[in-house]
Parts: sequence; C-alpha cells; structure tokens
Amino acid sequence: MSDTNRTRILVVEDEPMIAEAVRDRLRGEGFETEIAADGEAALAYVDRAPVDLVVLDLGLPGIDGIEVCRRLQGRRRTPVVMLTARDDETDMLIGLGVGADDYLTKPFSPRELVARIRAVLRRVDDRPRTEDDEWWFGGLHLHAATRRVVGADGEIHLTPTEFDLLRALAGARGAVLDRRNLLEQVWGYTDGSGHRTVDSHIRAVRRKVGDDVVRTVHGVGYAIDGVTNRPPATSGGDHS
Repeated sequence: MSDTNRTRILVVEDEPMIAEAVRDRLRGEGFETEIAADGEAALAYVDRAPVDLVVLDLGLPGIDGIEVCRRLQGRRRTPVVMLTARDDETDMLIGLGVGADDYLTKPFSPRELVARIRAVLRRVDDRPRTEDDEWWFGGLHLHAATRRVVGADGEIHLTPTEFDLLRALAGARGAVLDRRNLLEQVWGYTDGSGHRTVDSHIRAVRRKVGDDVVRTVHGVGYAIDGVTNRPPATSGGDHS
C-alpha cells in the first residue's frame, strides 16, 4: 500500500460533479480511482475488487453512508474517509463508531482531502515505531506490535486512527497533549481546522474504551493518567 501508484481508491458519491472532481484529483495524485454512485454499487464493487481506501459520502440514496460503512467493515477491514454535507457531530460520531477513519464536511478543499487520505493510508501501512510499546491504563492493555487494545470484556476494536490516538496519549504517560500535537502525531498535519477532528475522534474513542479513560484538560488538550508499562499486580487474568 505504500506505493501510491498501486493504491486503489473507490469514491462513493451520488453527485456526479463532486464524484468526478474527486476522482480526477486523486488520479492526478497517482491513485487508481473509480466511482460508485450509490451504496449498492459500492458494496458490489468491493466484493469484486477489494480496494485500499473508500471515500464515502454520508448522504447516499438508498443505503446511506453509515450502513455502507458498517457493511464494508463486516466484509473486510477497509479504511474510510467519510464526506458529509451536514455539520452534525452526531452523524460524525456514528460514522466513526462504525469504522470510518476520518471525515470531512462539505464543502472541502481537494488538497485537504488528499492530505487526509495520505494520512489514513500512512497510519494503516506504518509499523509501530517501537515494537515493544506495551501500556496498561484504565483497566486496558494496549500492545503496539499487535495493535490490540484489550479490556475486561475482551478485545476492543478500534480503527487505525483511534488506536494511534489512544497510543499517542498513553505514550505521553500523563502529560497533556494539545490538539496541534495530536494532529501532528496521529494525522500528520497541523492545520488548525483539524482541531474539531481531534475532538470528534476523542469522543468516538471514549464510547469504546469508557468515558473516564481519557481526561480533558479544558482549554489545553487531553491526557491519560495512571499509565504503566507493567501489568497491574491486581489483574486477575491474561491481558495479552
């Protein structure tokens, strides 16, 4: 996937002008790119030819983008950048909850979309920088080499973005990371417009790992307290 010229992207968008503009821009960036005009066509396409990433409009006719994303992830874990014309955080959180890795609100700049796509692909493709990173906090066990997070009820399924966000906070071991720092570490850019992206992903992570794991420092950023690189002495089971 690291070779852009072999990266295959499916654009799922029912507005032809937007779909064609996105396709042409992505092809100009060297990506193999095709269009599906609705959810049924998108699901049929990926069944025939798995893709490396899907750019998915939320407001599709018939099967909406949320359901398409859910079905995509049920077939094969596929990175998704979601597009929405609605500035509604509830929709964004639902989209992130069913497996979207990032989102953009229309209207968006093609340059920003390309940057988001490259960042998602980089997170999916990169190997952990330190293979032995292993943290315990808030009743969770995060293991970098296997990219797994395990809690009391078993493995917690996070998107690549959610995992990297949780790992960045855990690696800070209680230090507060501001939004700019998190954007740089996790998304690979520091555009101020991305601050809301961080907040939305934090909310999505909290829905999966528990509201009290990530602490908000108002006006500054986020932190995880009580991080250790050793299993808690009171843990009564196998957290590997």
